[in-house]
Amino acid sequence: MHLGTLLTLPLLAAAVPAAPLSGQAPFQPASYDPEISIDLDLDDLRLVRFAENEQPVWVTELQKIEAKAAGRNFMDITDTPKLGMSRFLRPKKASKHKYAKPGKQSKEVKSFQKNIDVKHMEKFLTKFTGFKTRYYRSQTGKDSQRFLQATLSEISNLHEGGGIKVSEFPHSWGQNSLIVRFPAENPKGPVTIVGAHQDSTNMWPFLPAPGADDDGSGTTSILEAYKSLAAGNFTSANPVEFHWYSAEEGGLLGSQAVAKDYEARGVDVNAMIQMDMTAWVKRGTDEVIGIVTDFVDPDLTSWLSKAVDTYCDIPAVETKCGYACSDHASWTQAGYQSSFSIESSFEDSNKNIHSTNDRMDISDEFSIKHMAQFSKLAIAFAVELSA
Repeated sequence: MHLGTLLTLPLLAAAVPAAPLSGQAPFQPASYDPEISIDLDLDDLRLVRFAENEQPVWVTELQKIEAKAAGRNFMDITDTPKLGMSRFLRPKKASKHKYAKPGKQSKEVKSFQKNIDVKHMEKFLTKFTGFKTRYYRSQTGKDSQRFLQATLSEISNLHEGGGIKVSEFPHSWGQNSLIVRFPAENPKGPVTIVGAHQDSTNMWPFLPAPGADDDGSGTTSILEAYKSLAAGNFTSANPVEFHWYSAEEGGLLGSQAVAKDYEARGVDVNAMIQMDMTAWVKRGTDEVIGIVTDFVDPDLTSWLSKAVDTYCDIPAVETKCGYACSDHASWTQAGYQSSFSIESSFEDSNKNIHSTNDRMDISDEFSIKHMAQFSKLAIAFAVELSA
């Protein structure tokens, strides 16, 4: 997830294209970790948009890193400059999806929720944060993707009816996005998507980044929802997919690539939810589920708040996150109806992200049980909206 940090650096001049840094010594921070192998050209030019109503500008990979460290959100649109263009070509009669009040599948949802196992969640996340970094251009980032993929394939075997498809969505940078698709009675029906991002980074990607909360927590929350559905032999009327995106930290690269592919193929997406940071309960605050209200679909967001009231043990609270703060933004840009849930109100969220302190053991404010509430929500989202 893209959040501001305590580090203060000069912001990029958004109106001025960046010049290449040829001839300069390779950048590395003073505490560079030689064990982290990264395939990254800091002089490479990228087309980046820093705000919804601003023109994209050319910046270097180094300047992208500096922008992230300074707390700036952005979308790297180098490979997806026309994402969302097809929505302007759709006939006017094409309407948005409507969502019935949650609760009609209450018995089924609650039966799947009983399969949630916080010990399994803790075990997985402990291993997932054991990779020195999950930065999308690093070797350990590739290794962590393979571990996640193997876990997803193992879970698929729990479904007695079979038919769960686990696939890679390939990317040029090496760490691939992962997609799990449940069997459906109508395989060509509108798709319901539950997503999180699998990568992690330090403020400077050359340093260790356990990424326990950002976004190991979201990865684990939706993985447990997936496991609970698989163990309960879930089969939907319409397709349900779970996505784990690569390179969110690079400017929503993985989710943009996936959304671009779905848009190009004319895939009908019924609803999409992103779960980014689901573990932190700030000391002295009430436990809540944050519902982001900006750069999302208002109808789906309204449904999501009601689903929290119906299926979770804690209340929802509205909050805002800003432009391009997580992968839901890619689906919004592509013209699909997306939503976003987070661990708390934005101001009460974990401030240890993008650092070596984004760990499970940093504080008792990091809560696996809190993560499980998002697993409950993910299950409800998948079951109710695919019926």
